[in-house]
Amino acid sequence: MKRRWENILISEIRKVVGGAKLRRGRGRIWIENEISPECEERLRWIFGIQSYSKCDHCKLQELEDRVLSFWNERVRDRSGFSFAVKVKRSGKHDFTSQEMAARIGGLILDHHPDLWVDLENPDYRIYIEIRDNDCYIFDEVIECAGGLPPGVEGEVVALFSGGVDSAVATWLMMHRGCKIIPVHFDLGAFSAHDGRMRAEKVTSFLKRYQRDLELLVISHGDFLSDIRRILSDAKIENHTCLLCKRRMYRVIEEIAVREGAKGIVTGESLGQVASQTLDNLFILDHAVKIPVFRPLIGLDKNRIEAMARAIGVYDVCTSMKDECLATPDKPTTKGNLQKILEVESNKDI
Repeated sequence: MKRRWENILISEIRKVVGGAKLRRGRGRIWIENEISPECEERLRWIFGIQSYSKCDHCKLQELEDRVLSFWNERVRDRSGFSFAVKVKRSGKHDFTSQEMAARIGGLILDHHPDLWVDLENPDYRIYIEIRDNDCYIFDEVIECAGGLPPGVEGEVVALFSGGVDSAVATWLMMHRGCKIIPVHFDLGAFSAHDGRMRAEKVTSFLKRYQRDLELLVISHGDFLSDIRRILSDAKIENHTCLLCKRRMYRVIEEIAVREGAKGIVTGESLGQVASQTLDNLFILDHAVKIPVFRPLIGLDKNRIEAMARAIGVYDVCTSMKDECLATPDKPTTKGNLQKILEVESNKDI
């Protein structure tokens, strides 16, 4: 499995770096050519890459000279500061990582006696990885998206409004190796604002993580008109949201079956709104036969919004508002499944 995941990750990296030479070894993927700053930036958004660093390479016997050269290139016109050397090694050597770090640190101090070592909170840190006879020197670790390589867990279909909840839920499933098919239900006249435009904007943002991400839009306004009329006649308008969501679930299930996807993803969080009580989530799940994944189920709104800010999608989601005008004044928090099934048996919907 690890080999397959690495192959997928290398394939994603190749899409970014083009003809650059790649090789792998012991948990590392090496790009052996110079790449543009634009390519470096795009590497940050590839799931499966925890971090990357730009390194200087040398042989073990050249390490001391190369460290001094690297230092002089990177640390110019600076004096009176603290530093630390961190060494990681693999292979057979007659020294430990700590011994080599002390040796290199002493070498730097010999050439720069105005400096001092601070292993806990240094002003500058230099890293050295020694792999058999090859050494890699760097001073920056650029954090990336992490997670699992794109698509290694298969496809899922996401119920995608473009709001904060659906965007974070989608990102989390991407982060764990799922390829996403986002589906947006266009409310038509029942959208107080242009919900479709917001969903398209958020999809465009998330494309940095899944390059082939394409929003699928389903017309939903006519269904809402019909269901509101039928529920009004039955005197159970408070079930509108449940009937609406169950229809969305069934449509998404059809898409999932057609595309070979393994489940549905939603941004639902337990108790956040009326349709997301435990009773009502049970009624929603009853509408489909495939798994429904809710990565936000145990999170409150504050934590979800904090995650959205950390991802960088919060401002995109909130730059355009949306509101469903079909929502009843007092939606039920404990739906009646039997009444719902009776309504759904109506041939007019």
